[in-house]
Amino acid sequence: MFETGSLIVYGNSGICRVEGVSMKQQLGGGGQAMYYTLTPLFGSGTVYTPVETKVFMRPVITGEEARDLIRRMPEIEPGCCAGTDQRTLAEHYRGLLHTYQCESLVKIIKAVHLKARQAAARGKKLGKTDQQFMKRAEELLYEELSLALDIPKDQVKDHILKTLEPAAQ
Repeated sequence: MFETGSLIVYGNSGICRVEGVSMKQQLGGGGQAMYYTLTPLFGSGTVYTPVETKVFMRPVITGEEARDLIRRMPEIEPGCCAGTDQRTLAEHYRGLLHTYQCESLVKIIKAVHLKARQAAARGKKLGKTDQQFMKRAEELLYEELSLALDIPKDQVKDHILKTLEPAAQ
C-alpha cells in the first residue's frame, strides 16, 4: 500500500501523488473498500481508485535508477515492429506502453527515431501512429525522469543528450 505523499505511476494517468487513503462506498452497492485519492502531477483532476485495483501502479523510479537508465540507453534495442499495417503497429506500441516501464518507453522512442531517419532518407514522412506513440512515450518518460532527477521536464531531453555525449565520442 502506498503512503500519503507518495509519487506513483498510475496506469495511463501517468505520475500521480497519493493525496490520501480512505474508506469509500464502492460503486454498485458493493460495500466499502479502501480507496486512494490521487492527483495527476502533469494533468488535472482527481482520481479515486480502489487500493486493490487491477490498474497498474508502481513507485516512481529513484534518481539512481534514472541515471542508470540513461547510461544504458545506447544498449537498449529499439522496439521495432515487424508488421507494416497501422493496426499491428498500434498494438505493438500499446503493448510496450502498457508495461509501464521506462525501458519500454525508450524502446518506442528509439524505434520511432530510427523509422524517422529511414523515412527521411527515402524522402517520406513519419506516419501518424508512430508520431502519436512517440509523443506519448516521451511525455511519460520525461515526466518520470524529471521527478527522479529533480530537473524541469522541458530540460530532460537535453540532459539525456549531454549525459550520453561523452559516450558517443
